[in-house]
Amino acid sequence: MPSLKTRVAIVGAGPAGLLLGWALGASGIDSVIVERRPVDYILARVRAGVLEQGSVETLTELGLGGRLAAEGLVHRGIYLQFAGERHHVDFADLVGRTVTVYGQQAVVRDLITAHEGAGSRIFYSADDVAVHDIATTPRVSFTHDGQPHEIEADFIVGADGFHGVCRPAIPADALTAYERGYPYAWLGILADVAPSTDELIYCLHEDGFAMHSMRSPTVSRLYLQVNPDEKIEDWSDERIWDALHARLGIDGWRLNEGPVTEKSITPMRSFVVSSMNHGRLFLAGDAGHIVPPTGAKGLNSAIADVTLLADAFARYYAGDEAPLAGYSDAVLSRQWRIQQFSQWMTRMLHRHPGDAGEHRFDYFSQLGELDYTTGSVHAMRSLAEQYTGLPLSRHSLSRQEHAA
Repeated sequence: MPSLKTRVAIVGAGPAGLLLGWALGASGIDSVIVERRPVDYILARVRAGVLEQGSVETLTELGLGGRLAAEGLVHRGIYLQFAGERHHVDFADLVGRTVTVYGQQAVVRDLITAHEGAGSRIFYSADDVAVHDIATTPRVSFTHDGQPHEIEADFIVGADGFHGVCRPAIPADALTAYERGYPYAWLGILADVAPSTDELIYCLHEDGFAMHSMRSPTVSRLYLQVNPDEKIEDWSDERIWDALHARLGIDGWRLNEGPVTEKSITPMRSFVVSSMNHGRLFLAGDAGHIVPPTGAKGLNSAIADVTLLADAFARYYAGDEAPLAGYSDAVLSRQWRIQQFSQWMTRMLHRHPGDAGEHRFDYFSQLGELDYTTGSVHAMRSLAEQYTGLPLSRHSLSRQEHAA
């Protein structure tokens, strides 16, 4: 059985795992990445599309910013729409920062291209992936091309998502999961049509939330709030466009229609674990936390995790163990602030079940909140500061505080 040795074994070749492997290589730290999916599947996944300014800076500093600079769409702010009116929140004016629309699959494509050029050790289409001895002498076992393999490593990083194998490898009594479900889902489409807006539109409508985003000057990304039990086959293209027109429409503005190339329904959840590491196993990205998509924080949280973890490993191998020991607390301190922001955006912009007809207390309260948010420079500045990205900080809650 082939046996490999490396400093860091990474499970998962999504954006977190690929970026960590690349960042470690930039610091002279060797790694091996194991991924159960084929590379074509990873490249085809349609995910988030808004990068915080700090995420753009991280990718650029690591030499991954060429295509991003050429194709990314820099946005100064967003629109909040309610009661038939659209209001602009200008991040650049408010906090001097911007965001960039650049799809997650584009980030992954850039990372895979970079790794291929560097000859990185990545095993795609790996079967029977498992982690062992995470508290002492960590190993990753898997089968590739029908042949068993094993990786001996100083550390393992689980960047294998919510359904991966790494988080369940942590003993149940050493980890608590904090979860919250939501009584609505997002129906999302990709359409081959030029965007009808210059910046993202977040809309609260009596029929439910709607959003207009984009992937490029010729491809639009749009969302509708639906019930979690809805079936995508019940939503014809015509029905989707009718709902988008109804929710996003305002006087003097027109929504462009085009061929729908992809559509899906995504449930929404919040999820955070009580610790991002156990022994010599560390978690990053969706393996340790998930946010509802309203605040565009999923991919950015993964990039922030990787930035902290790569720096911590570099310092560890330079003789300073403190940053690696503090990684979990630093991530969780930041993550709970991100959870708060994402939940605030979600609650403010989605219609709540049972709040209809004469009993629209929540809806009118949401209108009041949106009216305040768009009418107060202090409220808009708070939104802008959080949306464009909280700074990375090693100030953290203690484990005891978090567990309490």
